[in-house]
Amino acid sequence: MSTARSGTSRSPVLATLTGLVAFFTLAPMVLSVLAGLVTNYGRGWRSGFTLRWLLEVWDSYGSTVTGSLLLAATCVLCTVLLGVPCAWALARSRTRAARLFEELLTLPVAVPGLATALALILAYGQVQGFRQSYAFILVGHVVFTLPFMVRTVASAFQRRELVALDEAARTLGASFVQRFLGVLVPAVFPAIVAGCLMVFTLSVGEFNLTWMLHTPLTRTLPVGLADSYASARIEIGSAYTLVFFLVILPVLWALQAAADFIRKHHGT
Repeated sequence: MSTARSGTSRSPVLATLTGLVAFFTLAPMVLSVLAGLVTNYGRGWRSGFTLRWLLEVWDSYGSTVTGSLLLAATCVLCTVLLGVPCAWALARSRTRAARLFEELLTLPVAVPGLATALALILAYGQVQGFRQSYAFILVGHVVFTLPFMVRTVASAFQRRELVALDEAARTLGASFVQRFLGVLVPAVFPAIVAGCLMVFTLSVGEFNLTWMLHTPLTRTLPVGLADSYASARIEIGSAYTLVFFLVILPVLWALQAAADFIRKHHGT
């Protein structure tokens, strides 16, 4: 009884704290979006509202939308193809070499993105066709996001019941490919989907590494956003923020809904 009363007495405090945190987080975003809808930021809403800045952003930076979404989707595909087998190998191996490889794999997360980008430029920057394409940025994104996919899926592969299923399939004569694709991957599919959502989100919003690797013809949404804030009016930069939200949020909501649907029907 006393526990219920204490929980009830704390709930207004928790609700107030949650509201304050939400306001502190969302208020700057709302102000930035509104700045892209007014005619003159200096005069505020009294200058009137307009869609002029949104149209200018779309005319100047519209190509970054398609480029960023395709880049993120390709990054997800690459991390699945590379990360899922790697996660299985790391989950099953208990050697010191495997633990060392796992630590090396996470280095791009700890090292600043600018340092990773500089290393890629020094290694592959002389290959002109590669350097001036989105593939160069893709390599950087895969290097940065691969640890998130590997760690997420490896933890799922380590479940004891999954090890038992693999052993049972082996005793029944199933080959490694049959066990991996027919037993293991379906069993960890929700974890793979969660990793895909994480990788897509990180790739779309990645700036530090991308800023070093991009060219004028291979700009992404975050790079275009920084360029608009640095070289154009504050209204255009704010309108670009609104475009970013309008493009990315529906995609993220759809991916999250798909992930929830898969978890519900395939388990956790």
